[in-house]
Formats: sequence, C-alpha cells, structure tokens
Amino acid sequence: MNQNKLFALTRWRLASWYATVMGVILSLCGFGIYEAIAHAHWVTIDAELETVAGTLHDSLEPTLKQPGRLEPAAKRLLPNVCLVEVSCNTQLTNSERHNLGAIHQGDYYIRLVDHSERLVALAGFQPQGLSRDVSTTTRSPQRWQILKDAEGDRYQQISVALHTQDNHSWGYLQVGRSLKELDAYLANVTLILFLGLPIAMILVGGSSWWLAGRAMQPIYQSYRQIQQFTADAAHELRTPLAATQATVESALRLPHLFEPEARDILSTIDRQNQRLTQLVADLLLLARMERQALPMRRQMCCLNDMVSDLVEELAPLAIAAGVELHTDFRVQNLLHVLGDEEQLYRLVSNLIVNAIQYTPKRGLVTVILGCSNHQALIQIQDTGIGITPDEQKRIFDRFYRVNSDRSRNTGGSGLGLAIAQAIVQAHNGSLQLQSELGKGSTFTIRLSG
Repeated sequence: MNQNKLFALTRWRLASWYATVMGVILSLCGFGIYEAIAHAHWVTIDAELETVAGTLHDSLEPTLKQPGRLEPAAKRLLPNVCLVEVSCNTQLTNSERHNLGAIHQGDYYIRLVDHSERLVALAGFQPQGLSRDVSTTTRSPQRWQILKDAEGDRYQQISVALHTQDNHSWGYLQVGRSLKELDAYLANVTLILFLGLPIAMILVGGSSWWLAGRAMQPIYQSYRQIQQFTADAAHELRTPLAATQATVESALRLPHLFEPEARDILSTIDRQNQRLTQLVADLLLLARMERQALPMRRQMCCLNDMVSDLVEELAPLAIAAGVELHTDFRVQNLLHVLGDEEQLYRLVSNLIVNAIQYTPKRGLVTVILGCSNHQALIQIQDTGIGITPDEQKRIFDRFYRVNSDRSRNTGGSGLGLAIAQAIVQAHNGSLQLQSELGKGSTFTIRLSG
C-alpha cells in the first residue's frame, strides 16, 4: 500500500509539473498571439493613415499661398470642409459623409492647423473633446498621437507638415481615425484568450495525468516484476534451505548415526546444495547481464554434435518424466556457427529442459536441426500445456514466470527463458515462440553461421 501511495504521489507531481510548464508555455503563446494580432492591426491602420494623409498633403500643398489661410482651390478639394471662423455643424449627416468618399469609410477626420497649432479648418467626422492620452502614447507626439474623446473612445492621429508655394511653413495637416472597432476586437481577443486558457489548462491537466500514468507504467511494471522475482527467489531459496535444515535436525535427534543413514543424509544435503548453487548462479548471471553484455569466447561450434550430446545427456530426465525425447536432423552436412560453445550449450539445454518439464506423461519433445536463409535453425517442439497469447508477450521477461506453481513442482526457478534470450541476443540471433494452449509450443533459435 505504501508503494502504491508513493507511485500515486509521484504521478501527481509529474502531472503537476507538466501542467505548470504547459500553462506557462500556453500563456506565453497566448500573449504572443495577442501581440501579433495587435501589431498587424496597428500596422494596417498606420499604413491607411499615411496613405490618406500623403494623398491629401500632395493635393493641398500646391494650392497654399499664405500661412494659415485656406485658398478656394483647397476648399474645392474638400467639398465639405468647414472653416473655423465660419459657423458650421461638425456633426455631418450620412449623405454629407458620402461626399467625402474614402475619408468617412473608417470614421476618419481631417484637421488643418497653422504653424502655431491654431485650428483653421476641419472636415469629416469630428469627435468631441479630443485630448491626448499620454498613458497610451507609444509613438512620437510630433507625428503620431493617440487621442481620446469625451466618451473615452480612442483615435489614432497623424500630423504632416504643410508648406506654402514659396516654401514657408503653413501649418499641419492632421488626419485621425477611430480605434473603437480595433479596441472592441482586441477586447474580444483578450476575452477569448482568458476564457480559453482555463479550458486549455483543464485539458492539459487531464492529459498530464494520463501521460504521467503512461510514463510511469513501465517503472511500475518493473517494480512489480522485481517484487514478484524477489518473492519467487525467496521461495526457491527457502525450499532447499528448509529441506536441508529438516534433514540436519532429524539427524541430530538420532542417538546413533550409522554409515548408511549418514550417506543418505549427506546425499539429501548435497542435492539441496546443488539446487541452491544453481539458483545462485542463475541470479548472478542475470545480475551480470543487467550490468554489461555477456563475455564470450568465440569459436566454431558444431551444432550437430551439441544437439546429439544434449539429447543423450537429458534422456534420463525425459524417461523420469515419462516423455519421449527425439532428434530430427534436416541437414545432411554438419552445421557450424561462430559463438561461445558453453553459452550455446546452456541455451539449448534450458529450452529442452523447459519443454520436458511442461510436457505431460506420454508426451513428445523433438529437437529439430536445420537451416534457412544462411541461418542455422534449432527448434524445440513439445506437446505440452502450451502458453496463452497474453503470457507469450512476456514469456522472455527476466522477472516473469508462467504458472509459477507448476515451475516449483518441477524444480524450475523461472529464470531459464530469460537467460536463453540473453544468450541468443549476445550471439546476434533470435529466439521466437509459437504456442497454442493445450497443444504445445515450439521455440525456434536462429543463429548466423
């Protein structure tokens, strides 16, 4: 339970860190998107104002003769221009606005001021109570200004110097445009980003929890496998130790120990000691394989002789289990591979012993030697209990055991297939399994010549 709490706490921490990092990234991306949108609109507005102001400037300036005075020719360029000294209505009707063409399409206004900044004339829509908004001014006040009217709406204004025909300073042409639509649009963008961020964080939080679980799944499985391996190893170690201890205790209770009894006791202790020695050797071998590759003494090995020797050696084990053990050589010539003979011997031996142990009485185990695609093939077929598809995926895991109760009854430690897989990989070969539950299994070793 403590381990489960530790894994759950670690998962929460990983998910929290991931969500935090993603939240910062999303916030920065949202800020960047907002700035990009705002910048694009500002550039468009500035370009429009410069175009309108430049066109009007080039049209008006050739008509100016005296500073601060608007000539009739200039008035004709702006049909609805209103001179300040003449009483006029600055709030034009819709029909009058259309006469100014493009100027009124975006709520533009025009102001003509003399060199002392006194208002001379105006045209277009005229906002009331314009004042400079110093807090939001980001451009040079000589050319660009952001103004506010009495209702708090903002306007972008550009000022262009005007000169008379004899190149004296006439004043300034000021063209402004309402920023109401832009401000409303940016406000909507801000609202969407602020509302979208919590929703995105909820999705990121759920994804973080799922990803943390996926990331920790191999670690958790490895931890469970180590736990299972520790329990199995402890059981395997305890069994011979308990048998040895019981034998010694019964011997100590005897008042007189005769030579035949002593020999039986020593034989029992020797068998259990061999079992312990083999188990410890397997554990040490697995430990070395985890740290580094297996050391190898490569030499040319004759697989025909190896298989024949193994079948002859393991024949008594097969007879004791009531299983028939046969060979099937499907090659006419001798097969040689480059490898470590001792390790290859152990590889094939582990698979044959495993097949015998999991084959019921009157079953058959066949060792087939052949070749395919310039590779040597060793197949160990049995008519045993078979392996389920789910277990086949993990059969070669170093800490995984199939039917551990059966393994204990047959004396196996559950490490043979893991060792066999490691030996095959060290020889750049492959070990494959084909099995059907209740019909038997076939292990296929492929080794390069």
